[in-house]
Amino acid sequence: MINIGIVVFEKIEELDFIGPFEVLSYVSKIRTESVNVWLISAGEQVVKAYNGLRFFTDYTIDNCPKLDVLVVPGGKGRLAAMKNNKILDFIKNRYTELKYLASVCTGSLIIGAAGLLKDKSATTYHTAFDELVELGAIVKKSKVVQDGKIITGAGVSSGIDVGLYLLSKLFDEATAQEVADKIEYYWQR
Repeated sequence: MINIGIVVFEKIEELDFIGPFEVLSYVSKIRTESVNVWLISAGEQVVKAYNGLRFFTDYTIDNCPKLDVLVVPGGKGRLAAMKNNKILDFIKNRYTELKYLASVCTGSLIIGAAGLLKDKSATTYHTAFDELVELGAIVKKSKVVQDGKIITGAGVSSGIDVGLYLLSKLFDEATAQEVADKIEYYWQR
C-alpha cells in the first residue's frame, strides 16, 4: 500500500488539491487497494478553500502516518503557509522518508520556503517564476519538472498532470495512461 498525503490549508486553490486527489485515488479502481490518499492539515479538521469549498481532513500534521509521497498544493493561502513553521517543518522532516515530494502550482513556493529547492530545477505558476528564483530554484518553463525526488507542476490544472506523472513513477506509464483514459483526460507526457 502506497501512502500519499496532500497538505491542505485555508484559502488553498481547490483544483490544486482536488486534481491530484482524484487522479491518485483513481488508481485504486484499477489496482485494488494500492494507495491511500489523505488530506493533512496543520491542525484544523475543517478547511475552507479559496473559492468557498469546505472539507474535512483525514489527519493533522501531529498524527499523520508514514508517507511515501507528499503533495503540496498552492493558491492564495500559500502566502500564510510559507510562513507557517508547522507546515514547513513537516515538509522538511518528512522529506527524508519520502519517495517523492510533489507540488502543484504555487505549492512549489512552499517547498522553496522550506529550503528544499535551492539549486534545483522546478516550475510554478507563470506569474510566480521570479519568486521561485528568489527561493533559490532554477526555473523551468514546463508543465511538470522533476529534479531528484522533487516533482513540481506549473499551473492550477497541472495537478492532474502531476498526479499522472506520479502514477507513472509509482507504477508504470501504462497504469498512468489507463487512469488518464478512464477520466477522459488527454495526457501529454
